[in-house]
Amino acid sequence: MSTSIEPGLDGSEPDLSVVVGERRHLLNLGYRLLGSLAEAEDAVQETYARWYALSPRQREAVESPGAWLTTVAGRVCLDMLGSARVRRERYVGSWLPEPLPDRVEWSSVRADGDRSEPVDPADRITLDESVNMAFLVVLESMTPAERVAFILHDVFRYPFAEIADIVGRSPAACRQLATSARRRVRAAQTPAAPVAGRAALVRHFKEAWEARNIQALVDLLDPEATMTADGGGLVGTVLRPVEGSRLIAQYLIHIADKAPGLTLLERTVNGQPGLVAQNAGVTVTVAAFDLADGRVTRIWAVRNPEKLRPWTEDGAS
Repeated sequence: MSTSIEPGLDGSEPDLSVVVGERRHLLNLGYRLLGSLAEAEDAVQETYARWYALSPRQREAVESPGAWLTTVAGRVCLDMLGSARVRRERYVGSWLPEPLPDRVEWSSVRADGDRSEPVDPADRITLDESVNMAFLVVLESMTPAERVAFILHDVFRYPFAEIADIVGRSPAACRQLATSARRRVRAAQTPAAPVAGRAALVRHFKEAWEARNIQALVDLLDPEATMTADGGGLVGTVLRPVEGSRLIAQYLIHIADKAPGLTLLERTVNGQPGLVAQNAGVTVTVAAFDLADGRVTRIWAVRNPEKLRPWTEDGAS
């Protein structure tokens, strides 16, 4: 297993720093499995709680603490995914994954909502293609077992024999789960555009939105584009996806007219060019984009304030 850690050379209980050093790996795993930073942090906390619930003798007997922690984290996330599916069926409007800022903009916010010092770099999610919004949205269409098998194997390169121990199925069954998940991802994939081209298209989109130029927005949108917004019932937003370039453009102009003080900022969202909307210095929307053939095909606008806590005024300005 890629994260295995050797116990103390003298056979004693593993050093605390070695065990705590697994936190970043576990957080990265948890976010990809759950699509929520808050839930990933809960999963990591539960994993460590189970580790420290072991007696010293039991911890000494663990051959590879890193492998043990990953196995437990995988099982915790699998359980959380099952309950999350039930909660999301009752969610008001569309549920979207929690957006992540670029690592240089990352800030920490305590559970009570107060801003704190910049987060420890060791706690940051590694931004790559496995956390872009399009990828995470596809993961939401998978069963919990499919998602765990696919992420552990295709993203973290765990062998199916070890995944089987986490999922509670045979290695062959886990292979089939990953294969099924892989088909879903391939069916939803669009040709990747160069980063510079993506950034330029998002910039043009921002400028057209600021200018309230409805025709320019229509021209930048694919005719069959879709915009999905997530307010979680906490803020006003459309509850169903808006489909079609003209309807999306009209809706965006309507938003701009209702919030004349809205400021749009170009920011990295889940590793890709995106937009952050602020009102009086407070981040109110984080938008991620999917692009194809020089046009915007999908927009995911996260407005639920509970999902915007990492996007502090300082971190997004």
